[in-house]
Amino acid sequence: MAIDGLIILDSANFRPIVQTSFRSFSTAYPLLHIDAYNAALAKAERPEDIDPVLFVPLPDAPTACCHLQHLSLIFLCPISGNLDPLYAFAFIRTFLDILIEYFGDVTAPTLRDNFDIVHQLLEETLDAGGHPLTTSPNALRDIVLPPSLITKILSVTGVSGLSGPTTTGLSAFSSPIPWRKAGLRYNNNEIYFDIIETLDAVVNKSAAIITSSVLGKINVNCKLSGTPDLLLTLTNPHTITEPSFHSCVRLSRFAQSKTLSFIPPDGRFTLMEYRFDPSASKPGAAPALTAAAASQLQVQVPFTLRSALFVTDHGGTFELTFSPRASALDDVVIELYLGAGASSATCSASTGGGGWTYLPAQNTLRWSLPPTTRGGRSTANNNNTLQGTFTSSEARPRPARAAQISFALPPGALLAARLDASSGGWSGKAGDATFVCFLRGGQRLGTMERMEARDFGITTSLSTE
Repeated sequence: MAIDGLIILDSANFRPIVQTSFRSFSTAYPLLHIDAYNAALAKAERPEDIDPVLFVPLPDAPTACCHLQHLSLIFLCPISGNLDPLYAFAFIRTFLDILIEYFGDVTAPTLRDNFDIVHQLLEETLDAGGHPLTTSPNALRDIVLPPSLITKILSVTGVSGLSGPTTTGLSAFSSPIPWRKAGLRYNNNEIYFDIIETLDAVVNKSAAIITSSVLGKINVNCKLSGTPDLLLTLTNPHTITEPSFHSCVRLSRFAQSKTLSFIPPDGRFTLMEYRFDPSASKPGAAPALTAAAASQLQVQVPFTLRSALFVTDHGGTFELTFSPRASALDDVVIELYLGAGASSATCSASTGGGGWTYLPAQNTLRWSLPPTTRGGRSTANNNNTLQGTFTSSEARPRPARAAQISFALPPGALLAARLDASSGGWSGKAGDATFVCFLRGGQRLGTMERMEARDFGITTSLSTE
């Protein structure tokens, strides 16, 4: 079984921007899946309520349509037979990462302006039989040139040979390592590690944590010459569960010693994704904790939110009280869904309690709070309150009983995964040159002769629901 194809829609008019050829199917096959998605969208109150996998009844054989939305784009992936839908979603995410690698901001106008490049990428990443083919960005760059002003001018003037060999005279598949080019050369050999962790938690009305988990990934920006072989050590590998790795990581080495041994791709890539489990014990340590004791070790949310919501005829009243626990908390946004028939909202915030806005298209109230003060007087003990009323076209409105909150912590505030910066924590060679290794956030893991002035702030993204 294989993937039937891929369709990219514009969410503004739900018309296809580009799609695969669907050579083995009738011309109506992709249109039937587009109609199935539009029919499900018309029945749903919100786009988020649509099932990620839609059943499409066809006369000859039933199929399914896997869909994923990214900004203003909707990716549809028809599948048939006994194919696992996760296989289709993995391909959609991989192709989306390729588009981001090529174009940066992936929007409908961008894809229309670069239609020829997008169509070539579809042909190279998915073969006629529906099997993923070339998905490594390093190999694709030599087959399908990234967009640039020079390549556009040359293509318009009709100059041939744009997709030939690289400047070093090596073809796209000349390297024995599929994810890394051969003959790479850099003046400054550097590699950067960026640890991004997301906290997802569910908190009840009494501010007690029901469940919380930390999902993380290690992004790498590699600028090393030759074919370096790296060894990376984590200080707390016993707390990492459910890891997934880039294909460059030697899995047998990690299974034996919990170290990351790999030959990195060139440029940006995700080395590892993981889940943080603070209740996990080291090998040979005491037995695992009981369920009650393990619940006490859950990652705590750095704030509390208390709410009071009362529903009346054609409307209701509410009061939200936000109390930060951390001395530095940024980008706090609280969203409350007011129901399908909500038409308007009127609110008043306490002094210094930020601003609010009502989103009629989403029937959602959004409350944005100012950051807590760093380096001066902390606002961690202050309570911010938002009171208001809302109206609805429904006689008995049904607003959400839970709010969604997103926030950000300063660099290094969480860091479930930590890189070992001690002697032997990392090693590598790139030909005869010694290279430098940085952990974003200022921690230096190696030595270098010259360092340019750069911002090494770690990117920490946290959210909670």
